[in-house]
Amino acid sequence: MKNKILSVLLVMSILAVPVLMSGCTDSSQTTNSDNNPTEESSSEQTLTLGEMWDIENIDPASAGTVICEKAAVTETLVAANPDFSLEPGLAITWEQVDNLTWRFDLRQDVSFHDGSMMTAEDVKFSLERTMNENPRVKSMSAIDSIRVIDDHTLEIKTTETNPILAGVMHYPDTSIISENSLDEDGNFVKPIGTGPYSFESFNEQTRVLTVVKNENWWGGSVGLDKMVLKGMPDPNTRAMAIENGELDFTVDVPYSETDRIDAIEGINVEKYSTPRVYKMDTNLEDEALSDVRVRKAISYAINRDDIVEHVLYNVGSPAAGPFLPSMTWANKDLKPYEQDLDKADELLSQAGWTDTDGDGIRDKDGTPLELELLTYAARPGLPPMSETIAAQLKDVGISVSPKVLEWGAISDKRESGNWDLVLAAYNIAMVPDPFYVLNNWYTSNGPDNTPGYSNAEVDALVEEAKYIRDLDKRYEKFNQVEEIVYEEQPKILIAYYGCAIVKKDSVKNYVFDPTAHDYRINAGMYIAQ
Repeated sequence: MKNKILSVLLVMSILAVPVLMSGCTDSSQTTNSDNNPTEESSSEQTLTLGEMWDIENIDPASAGTVICEKAAVTETLVAANPDFSLEPGLAITWEQVDNLTWRFDLRQDVSFHDGSMMTAEDVKFSLERTMNENPRVKSMSAIDSIRVIDDHTLEIKTTETNPILAGVMHYPDTSIISENSLDEDGNFVKPIGTGPYSFESFNEQTRVLTVVKNENWWGGSVGLDKMVLKGMPDPNTRAMAIENGELDFTVDVPYSETDRIDAIEGINVEKYSTPRVYKMDTNLEDEALSDVRVRKAISYAINRDDIVEHVLYNVGSPAAGPFLPSMTWANKDLKPYEQDLDKADELLSQAGWTDTDGDGIRDKDGTPLELELLTYAARPGLPPMSETIAAQLKDVGISVSPKVLEWGAISDKRESGNWDLVLAAYNIAMVPDPFYVLNNWYTSNGPDNTPGYSNAEVDALVEEAKYIRDLDKRYEKFNQVEEIVYEEQPKILIAYYGCAIVKKDSVKNYVFDPTAHDYRINAGMYIAQ
C-alpha cells in the first residue's frame, strides 16, 4: 500500500506547536495565496544565518544536516509532515512489495542544479555512495542492492526485512546528489543537488557557506536570492551577532537571554518543542559507574524539575524514557525519576560507597567517588545544566567536575576511554520509528552505545521487534526495551529539549519543522522591507 507503510508509525500530536511566540513580530506579511513573497518584499534577498556548529564538511553523505536541512541544497526521497507522517519528496510513491523488496517511483520533473534531469540512475549512484561513505546509513537501511527499472523507478532489495526503509529515506544524509558532484577520480568536489538553493562557495578558512536561489526548483518559487551560513558555536556570540545586525536568523541563544532579546525592537524569538532529549552517558568501564546502584543513585539525586525551571527557563520538560510522551510509540508508563536523596544515599551505601573521613565525599577502598562531567557549549542549556547536576550530586557525596570542551575533544576522550560522564542533546526522531534510537543507543553493537552497555534481553527484543510490521506488537516489544533501560540507567535522561529561533522581524514566512535535526530552512522564506 503506497506511502502508507510507515505513515501510521509516525503520528505525533504536538511537536510542531510553538510553546511561545512573542515579541515584536510584524504580522503584516505580504504574500500571495501560495505564501510566496510579492513585489513588496525587499529587493535585496540575502539572509545571513548564524549556524550553531562550525561548518567543516559540505558532503551530504556525512553532513546532510547542514547541506540538506539548513542550506536547502539537497533533498531526500521521502519528506515528512509536522506530525511525522511520511509524504512524497523526490519520490512520489513507495511500496513494500514483499519482505525484502521495495519499489520507489520518482518525480519526473526534477533537475539538478547543473541543469541535468534527475533519473533513477542518479538516485542509485547517490544512495550507493552514501552507504559506502556512511556506515550508519548502511546499517539503518540494510540495503543489499538497488536496481534501475526505468528512468524514474527503482527497486531496492534489503538484506533483511526492514519496515522502516522509507523512514530512513527521510534521513538527511540520504539526500540525493548528481554524479557530477564528483571529479573524474571520484573525489567529492561540491554538492550538486535538487533543492531550492544551489551551492555557490565554501570558504574552508572562515567556514562560511554561501548558497543561491535555484531558479528552476521543481517545488515552485524561492523567496531568497542568497543565504550566507556562518558557523558560530558559542551561543553568546550568536546572541551578540543578531543584536548588532550581523545576522538575520539564528538559533538557541542563551535561554536566560531570550526574553530580553525578544523585547528588542526588530527582533523576535519563537520557542518550540522538538524531538530531542538531554541525556548523560555513563562510562561503564568505570568501576563506580559499572554498578547499576550508583547509576540509579545519580538519577535519584538529580532534580529535573529544578533544572527545567531554573536552567532551561521552562524551554523543555523533565524526561522519563527516550521518547516524548506525545510520540505514538513511547512507553507512557514511565515517569521521570523524582529527586529522592534518601533513596540515592541508600543505593550508594549498598554499593559500598560511604564517607569514611567526613569530608563530604564518599569513598570506597580509599578511592573517593570523583567523576568528570564533559559537555559542550553550542547548545546553551548544557553548560549551566552540567554545573547544576554537579551541585546536586555533591549533596549525596559524589564529587563531579564539569568541563566544557569542543565536541571533537569530547569524542577523542570517549574514543580513548578517558571519560566518566558526557552530557549532550540528541535527536530522537531523525528516523521516525523507535528502532532508530533503541538500536543505536542500547544494543551491544549500537553505533551510539558509547557507555558500552550490553544486555542480552535488550539485544533480543530489539532484534525481534525490528522485523514486526504489526504496529501494536512492534511497539509492545520496544516498550519492554524502554522499561529495562529505565531500570538500568546506562544513559541518564534529564529533560526533553526546547528550541529558540531568533530572527529579525523582516524575515517572513519561516515555518518551523519539528522533523529536522535542529531547524530547516524553507523555500518560502523572504526578507521584507
